[in-house]
Amino acid sequence: MTASPHTVSDVMTHTAVAVGSRASYKEIVELMDQWKISALPVLAGEGRVIGVVSEADLLPKEEYRVDDESLRDRPLADLTKAGAVYAEDLMSSPAVTVHADATIAEAARIMARRHVKRLPVVDGLGLLEGVVSRSDLLKVFLRSDEDMAAEIRTTVLADLPGTVDVVVEDGVVTLGGELRDRALVPLLARAVRAVEGVVDIRVDLHRPEAVAR
Repeated sequence: MTASPHTVSDVMTHTAVAVGSRASYKEIVELMDQWKISALPVLAGEGRVIGVVSEADLLPKEEYRVDDESLRDRPLADLTKAGAVYAEDLMSSPAVTVHADATIAEAARIMARRHVKRLPVVDGLGLLEGVVSRSDLLKVFLRSDEDMAAEIRTTVLADLPGTVDVVVEDGVVTLGGELRDRALVPLLARAVRAVEGVVDIRVDLHRPEAVAR
């Protein structure tokens, strides 16, 4: 009684902007401005991701422009990046990446735990396949109510004994009707929440009335 989750491959950008390890500081800034992105994968060889350079990696150069004694106690890594010129010295490595077949929930957890806004998507060899961003992950909430209701009927309610039906409005799912076995309610709720795009769930189920003899 579980819905098949959508994967990163469903929402990622397949044509990713990336740079080589010897890309210059100015080239990186120009690409970020041109493509309106906050980070770039850094590639080596045939396209293997070896790191990511982000706006946070670039900012120390401006921060340390003024020779201020108060800045001398800052981390050595920041001081190093302030003097860096090429991507290989600016990037954060190893890169935080995700595979195309990872679920959207898995990608969201990685972003939250590692405090990143974008993830390079790599194959089993570490070669770049695309990029997924926070905004990409939120695309699941653009699904229509009708689409989600149809998936819930097909994957969650299809083999359920009883007369349970589903109504979806603005992403909020309401399960109504009759359900004899109340022990199934938590399982139903968990399965519905697994459907991508669901904002919340409400349960309005009751036991069928006994037939008088």
